[in-house]
Amino acid sequence: MSLRALQDQGHLRPHKTSTKEVADILRVVDRDLADARVAQVSADRRFVIAYSAALELATIALYAVGFRTAGAGHHWATFQALPHIMGSQAQTRADFLNACRSKRNITDYDRAGEISESEAQELLTETEAFRGDLIAWLKANHPSLVPQGAA
Repeated sequence: MSLRALQDQGHLRPHKTSTKEVADILRVVDRDLADARVAQVSADRRFVIAYSAALELATIALYAVGFRTAGAGHHWATFQALPHIMGSQAQTRADFLNACRSKRNITDYDRAGEISESEAQELLTETEAFRGDLIAWLKANHPSLVPQGAA
């Protein structure tokens, strides 16, 4: 679904971001990534924390191109927009994160013990890679939004 279609359906609205907003969100991402690495926390919670970091990264991409989500289904819309923002190579990542969205809903709202150690680690690894890819994408496409010292 294109950005225009998402906007026409009410899932996106215009948004002007700033370097400060991007930096603030990256600090949230880095906190969440650190928390998701704490082995003493259940796999369920580490998965949810890593998912939150991934969602925030996708949100930065959305903000960079002048949109934010609106209404119900904002996690879904954020991941739907990702390949249209970062290119078709991001489709696999968007599909993976959307599948994680469904798992996150189950473990957050319905049942404990649904996430395996390997699933939590897989999402953490993917989110760490996503962070690096997003920074590189920002540097190439929106350098004015890259916070000083972002790596």
